[in-house]
Amino acid sequence: MKAYRPVYVRNLEESIKISTLKQSLQAIFSQYGAIVDIVAKRSLKAKGQAFVVFDSIQAAENAIREVQTFPLFNKPMVLAFARTRSDATVMREAGENSREFETHKRRRLAEKERKQEQLALESEQRPAPAPTDKVPRKSAGLKSTAPITAPQIPDEYLPPNTTLFLRDLPDDADSDMLIGLLGRFNAFKEVRMVPGRKGIAFAEFETLEAAISAKDGIAGIMLGNSVVKATYQRQ
Repeated sequence: MKAYRPVYVRNLEESIKISTLKQSLQAIFSQYGAIVDIVAKRSLKAKGQAFVVFDSIQAAENAIREVQTFPLFNKPMVLAFARTRSDATVMREAGENSREFETHKRRRLAEKERKQEQLALESEQRPAPAPTDKVPRKSAGLKSTAPITAPQIPDEYLPPNTTLFLRDLPDDADSDMLIGLLGRFNAFKEVRMVPGRKGIAFAEFETLEAAISAKDGIAGIMLGNSVVKATYQRQ
């Protein structure tokens, strides 16, 4: 019987849509082996985390070792083997119609109901807010109930920092090519390729002055048939 080990991924950016998050995880982790399932949910307790199920333990081990602390949406991912098995894992190991799979689903649903009941009980036991004597002020008029969102700053106007975001790179660009391009700048530290993504990379410098100089120096430079674009990493 083939064994599957889900990889638990946490410290993910909570504001990203679930569909976008899954696509990004698929792009990053698929290079380490075949993926059986990716589980990510919208619930409050499940935000910022996901489970990636590989078809082999070796693939899971390689992913944990290679992707550990890799930044996704500007947050370093934290990886470990999951303590429990997902539905997809048990189904593939034991079979969809097996007794083990049915038992696993019943236990999971029972545990889910227990947690929901516990949350409801805690909510009922929580003391009600004390009444206030303040007289509500009359509204000056109707106000929009839509959430206020901060305007998105264009990449070209992001404040300087020590990490550059490089895009429009040729598809065959690798770390050696970029090190050859960036190594001539003072205080160059490292270049980070994005697993599963072509055409983009991150370049880190030891000082802010070095990053500013490098950005100005490589902006518009030709690599192959591509014009490289450099902006500061979005914080």
